[in-house]
Amino acid sequence: MSPSRTTEAPVFDPLSLPAAIARVREQVHVLRAPNQGPVGISYGTTPQAPYEWLGTLPALYPEWLGDRSFSEVHGTRFPYVTGAMANGIASTDVVKAMARAGMLGFFGSAGLTLPRIEAAVQELIREIPELPFGCNLIHAPHEPNVEAGTVELYLRYGVRRAEAAAFMALTLPVVRYAYTGIRRLPDGRIHRENALFAKISRAETARRFLSPAPMEMLTALQRLGQLTAEEVALARQLPVAEDIIVEADSGGHTDNRPLTALFPGITALRDTCITEFGYQRPVRVGAAGGIGTPAAVAAAFGMGAAFVVTGSVNQACLEAGTSAKSKEMLCKAEMVDVTMAPAADMFEMGVMVQVLRRGTLFAQRGHRLRELYHRYNSLEEIPAAEAQKIEQEIFRAPLSEIWAGTERFFQERNPEEVQKAAADPHHRMALVFRWYLGMASKWAISGEPSRMMDYQIWCGPALGAFNSWVKGSFLEPATARTVVQVARNLLEGAAVITRAGQLRSYGVPVPAAAFRFDPRPLE
Repeated sequence: MSPSRTTEAPVFDPLSLPAAIARVREQVHVLRAPNQGPVGISYGTTPQAPYEWLGTLPALYPEWLGDRSFSEVHGTRFPYVTGAMANGIASTDVVKAMARAGMLGFFGSAGLTLPRIEAAVQELIREIPELPFGCNLIHAPHEPNVEAGTVELYLRYGVRRAEAAAFMALTLPVVRYAYTGIRRLPDGRIHRENALFAKISRAETARRFLSPAPMEMLTALQRLGQLTAEEVALARQLPVAEDIIVEADSGGHTDNRPLTALFPGITALRDTCITEFGYQRPVRVGAAGGIGTPAAVAAAFGMGAAFVVTGSVNQACLEAGTSAKSKEMLCKAEMVDVTMAPAADMFEMGVMVQVLRRGTLFAQRGHRLRELYHRYNSLEEIPAAEAQKIEQEIFRAPLSEIWAGTERFFQERNPEEVQKAAADPHHRMALVFRWYLGMASKWAISGEPSRMMDYQIWCGPALGAFNSWVKGSFLEPATARTVVQVARNLLEGAAVITRAGQLRSYGVPVPAAAFRFDPRPLE
């Protein structure tokens, strides 16, 4: 490249470098001052003598931080996803805002009835008919009919993206969704109708989704008339999921794994599976859990994430389907204000969820019920004084009354649970305790004032990091937080931090201030 006159004075001063580095959408030149002087940067045309030109970096856009195939396949502008927070917390408003901003949102259908899910799907199809969106597909070991019914609903309405969450093994419904509609195009390529996003935190689970589905499951679906012979044949050439979400230390169901330790192992496994099965299509790995600051987003992309997924930070936003009181509590959370508590949907399996600790006694009370479940075999075995205590402090009603309501609920939703409880007093005990665990999230969502100390608010440490980052900025109050502004600021900040890292690797003495990005309203 021949040198020519620069249009701007070079920047060498450490105090001036952060503002100059933040101009990520412009081509930047790296140069050295005369006589082996300091390294700095300039904009405009290529610098001429007496400066030594060391290199040029092209413009950097937030759109380019991830894998280009993500946006190409899913029709988005940005490699950014909002995860499916259950019980409609990841609301249709969240999903619509994401779609209109060129991002991808998943509706939080877990825990909702099929009619409620259907209404949400109808709303999304009606209001953003040409834009991409997705819905959650939660593993429901206690309610397999709900899982199967959810898949049936998605296929009937043409929901083309589903986030599979809490799966420890493959099930027929999730395999059916993944492969329904695949066909070979005239040019020989395989067209995939539905995109399954598999949220995982363990290598053994990831391998199941990164491999073709077992032949016995495919043939079983063919016998049921849920897959065609062509779909079964082509399924052997494709993994169950071509988008893997590596979920680290997150809110809700989590194994509390650190992203920097977990993510590289899953990407290596992905590469092994591509070689082993001879896949000809991209298989993307995204990062979730702990994504609450621009530095975390930049780090995820720096590890090779094709896209990032946020969760906890969206729950305090205006569009989130939860109460103003819960959002107020979330906006005050610090990183240490989270803890683990028993999960309602997998209570008997010992599965835990990460929740907000500050301002609520839900976790402590949940652990108390878990201790009683492991100590006694039935409600009747609980000593009278202990039973009276939990009736007064936790249930606020006699246990017999709670069971009567629980029995009516399951008679309508899943009668097999009632039959099982009649034969197994320990299971009846679990269902009663699950009543509290399940209602606690509903109280938080509705903002029930008399139950504030029982609020179950799923939350990971990312929210505390986010709150620290936005303190004193326009994004600090809950009334100003929107999912789009949160996303745009996280991505913009990640681009700035990525550029700062690039320039430092070129020898520019980048000051620490250049790795900070202050939130600002972005269009």
